[in-house]
Amino acid sequence: MSVYQRNMSLTGEPPKALSTTEKIASAIGIVGLFILILAFFNVNLPWKGAWLTAALVLISGGVIAFARAQYAHKQAGIKNDGVWFKDLSSRGFWGWVLAIFLTSFYIVLYFFPATLGQGTDGAANTGLIGLFDPLSYLLKGQAASQWFVYGTLYTVAILSFGIKFILKYRHNSYEVIRTGSVMFFQTTFAFLIPEIMAGLNSTKDLPYYDLKNVWPLNYYLFEQWNVNALLVNGSLGMTMLLFGVASILVITPILTYKIGKRWYCSWVCGCGGLAETAGDSFRQLSDKSTGAWKIERWLVHSVLVFAVISTVGIVHSYLPKNNIYKIWEDGTVVKQYETFFTQSNFLILVGVGLTVIFALIWIFRRNELKQDARYGAIGFLFTILAFIGIHFMAGTENLFFFNHGAVKSAYGFLIGAVFSGVIGTGFYPILGNRAWCRFGCPMAAILGLQQRLFSKFRITTNGGQCISCGNCSTYCEMGIDVRSYAQKGENIVRASCVGCGICSAVCPRGVLKLENGPLEGRINSEAVLLGQEPDLMELLSNNKK
Repeated sequence: MSVYQRNMSLTGEPPKALSTTEKIASAIGIVGLFILILAFFNVNLPWKGAWLTAALVLISGGVIAFARAQYAHKQAGIKNDGVWFKDLSSRGFWGWVLAIFLTSFYIVLYFFPATLGQGTDGAANTGLIGLFDPLSYLLKGQAASQWFVYGTLYTVAILSFGIKFILKYRHNSYEVIRTGSVMFFQTTFAFLIPEIMAGLNSTKDLPYYDLKNVWPLNYYLFEQWNVNALLVNGSLGMTMLLFGVASILVITPILTYKIGKRWYCSWVCGCGGLAETAGDSFRQLSDKSTGAWKIERWLVHSVLVFAVISTVGIVHSYLPKNNIYKIWEDGTVVKQYETFFTQSNFLILVGVGLTVIFALIWIFRRNELKQDARYGAIGFLFTILAFIGIHFMAGTENLFFFNHGAVKSAYGFLIGAVFSGVIGTGFYPILGNRAWCRFGCPMAAILGLQQRLFSKFRITTNGGQCISCGNCSTYCEMGIDVRSYAQKGENIVRASCVGCGICSAVCPRGVLKLENGPLEGRINSEAVLLGQEPDLMELLSNNKK
């Protein structure tokens, strides 16, 4: 009598050959992708709407069918499934092929849209972009653009791979709800509502407004063309502008205080949504070394400073010297407003605001920041204040010695395109799924500082239950060595943690819990090291104080 014995190893087995169902699902997805490739090579496809529908349905259907074949009939719970034995998920040959393909697509999309068929000087779209014209006309009554194509494919990827993610982590209600949230916000707030608003607004060019994007991710929010267009559109435009300001100064700090940066990075943000769904297979590739952590801390905050400088320069460039703000159109004044925000008042307000923020951090929270972060923050503050002071003394129209347009263009190219798009997404199979969020996102830097300094969120651990399997550290997409905290029973409060909860979901012992609690003792907790004999009564007494 033969006995079938399952392998109970936490590391999983090397992957077996694809099943018949998985092969059929792969073929279905490839057929849908082939339709898009035909359009890319400018093959004339009649009834474009039908062909586009077929392509998107086949691609998403193939992904979902493949995921169902992989996960639906398995016992719920973490299965490592040999991620380090697969070429695609371990920087192997197919991983590099996928990285090159994605990077090439992003380069063409961002910088060479004509290659995709983008019409210029009133010419009709052709090629891949032309294939998306029927859907674009349906939603907003206009021809498609490279960004409409990108938004559509982006949304389809989050929806289809989101279902895959839910099937994989269906044993964890937090992951299911969180994934449903990012799917909802991407589909409605980032795609459908902005596109429909653009179609309904036939008299004025109301800017494309992603309602879930907050400055500095929405780095064009305070550019002159956007501010003017919002002000011209009356109460609706003013409401949208005020909502953008309130999101930065009011909504973001309150939500981060209550539940941590996860409310945005793991529940709302489109970049995080794509990383969590389409990029889930690559989360184990994040670099866990101390060197990567040092680079992360300096790089992400440098990008934030770059964003602040760029925004200050842009706003300063179009603010009036007196208290009258004018909106020009075709050489005539369309509207004018009496405003407090003159160039001088704006710079004074920025300087005072930054000084107050850093003074409060230094006085009340300096012990919760690492030494290099403290001195780095002070250095960045004095740099910005010095540039503003030099501007006043020099009397030049340029801010920070540079033309404001050049600063904006450099930020848009280096950060908005190359870092967040080409590298951030194209390098999923090489650097992991959160390279942009970890090393470059200025919004993540702001929320991270708030989370570290005054948020109630933490991941609590039970060191006595930890078996040091390493699942938590392996699958941490932000490169945090979670196991080292768990072994000591120490709370995890890191600025980079996005609260995705995967470390808790993959823990076989239930050691890790995502919680919101009082601020006292959340960072400088008394950690119990394994192998020692601490005085537990003394620790308990200290924690009650």
